[in-house]
Amino acid sequence: MNTAKESQNMEKQLADLLMAISWDDLSRTYFGKSSSWLYHKMGRRDGNGKSTSFTAEEIEELKGALLDLSNRIRRAAESI
Repeated sequence: MNTAKESQNMEKQLADLLMAISWDDLSRTYFGKSSSWLYHKMGRRDGNGKSTSFTAEEIEELKGALLDLSNRIRRAAESI
């Protein structure tokens, strides 16, 4: 079953961060997958042009990854 968040285009939701985050590092560190896998999921098209989307579990994993990354950034900023 699709959630309201899942039905939206994740790329649009994360537009403010697209150039600020190393998506390669994020996809490998938190998902164990390539950056192309993540880009395909965000763009809602797989490598063959077929429709794809995040599962509910992947959405929660992405949310957790972004929260973890934000906490790491905050700790680094506070240590300056």
